Amino acid sequence: MARQRKGLPVNGWLVLDKPRGMTSTMAVARVKRLFEAAKAGHAGTLDPLATGVLPIAFGEATKTVPFVMDGSKSYRFTVRFGSETDTDDAEGRPVATSDKRSTRAEIESVLPGFTGEIEQVPPRFSALKVEGVRAYELARDEEAFELAPRTVVIDRLTLIESPDTDHAVLEAECGKGTYVRALARDLGRALATYGHVAALRRTRVGAFGEEQAVTLDKLENLSESGRETLLEALLPVEAGLGDLPALAVSASDAGRLRQGRAVILRGRDAPILTGTLYATSRGALVALCEMEQGQLKPRRIFNLPR
Repeated sequence: MARQRKGLPVNGWLVLDKPRGMTSTMAVARVKRLFEAAKAGHAGTLDPLATGVLPIAFGEATKTVPFVMDGSKSYRFTVRFGSETDTDDAEGRPVATSDKRSTRAEIESVLPGFTGEIEQVPPRFSALKVEGVRAYELARDEEAFELAPRTVVIDRLTLIESPDTDHAVLEAECGKGTYVRALARDLGRALATYGHVAALRRTRVGAFGEEQAVTLDKLENLSESGRETLLEALLPVEAGLGDLPALAVSASDAGRLRQGRAVILRGRDAPILTGTLYATSRGALVALCEMEQGQLKPRRIFNLPR
């Protein structure tokens, strides 16, 4: 029996502009096939109806995914007033309706109540688990269940435009775990108009923004020009560590870190750093480390070509 091909070693980040109508898992699988990559994963699921920034990690970059997922996210979304749906988006069936509509001033007046640290009940159609079962599975079966509110942080919520009385376009910057669908639902309730997400685009995840995003069509065109051309679309592994400090170490210290050994940094020139950072040597990424009392302790080693 022929041995199954496992894929090629590809390391780095790709910022995909996910198209509407495709799940995040489908998008990753398609991109993985294009790159013929052995290993790939994404940082932060997007609903099928959503478009925009989907960071995809290849190879050693998968070790940095948690740092990207913990970063803030930005969205531009349209709320359709007059109808709340069971999915909190345009795919669901209406569960509450209203003929009332709000002025721009009325919409802006409720936004401060949705900024800062707030309590948010996730959508019933979500991947959260209830006694081991996905909430969306229970919702599809029309079973009765409750999701507990969660504390989320919304740093900014701005009304961009009101194209008509039925729609409002907003932008949000928020922390991990925030559901924009729930935000649209709760805005509608606060205005007594009801509402759901009619369109949603993610514009930023951590250090990755839509200005770096590449469409699937562009990737397919690049692949037709050859593998080397396609690989030029990748960002380096350390692009996922934008919020962490970097520390350059000597070649000998890099060798110790790669062996899983701590390095003691002493003297006048020792860096004044604590907590998580990443070490480099001669421009190459070495390891994710913790700095504790002058000791640099490796936590994740990067096995990159040198």
